Amino acid sequence: MSNIDIGIATQDRLDIATGLKRLLADSYTLYLQTHNFHWNVTGPQFRELHLMFEEHYTELAVAVDDIAERIRTLGVVAPGTYKAFASLSSIEEVEDVPAASDMVKILNKSHEQVVKTCREVLKLAQEGDDESTAALVSDRMRIHEKTAWMLRAMQ
Repeated sequence: MSNIDIGIATQDRLDIATGLKRLLADSYTLYLQTHNFHWNVTGPQFRELHLMFEEHYTELAVAVDDIAERIRTLGVVAPGTYKAFASLSSIEEVEDVPAASDMVKILNKSHEQVVKTCREVLKLAQEGDDESTAALVSDRMRIHEKTAWMLRAMQ
């Protein structure tokens, strides 16, 4: 690939891409967690949670693609393996199948963690004068904050 000259210093591009890799890993881990809970939820709220989780993982599927493409736009290879995601993600994996009410609590915590990761990446983007990444991350943060609020309201 030829040299990248989009008005962002090389080191800033690399730092921002590194932050985006963490955001991608968190988002993909949350996608898997949400999909797992969608498949395995049971109980009186089954239908409501099953449908809500589907909405969430469908939205996350688009998000991970957007994040990965931004990493590539910055000239860095996007991670794409479970091993890479596991080493980069700050979201704890759930090994068992929790009760529906615990699924809601776990997903709330995971969405809040993604918000925290977004805040870290947003700072890098702002410091590097990378408006495109800042806009992407700001949009992601807004979505995860709203989703966390909705999940908290169910507890």
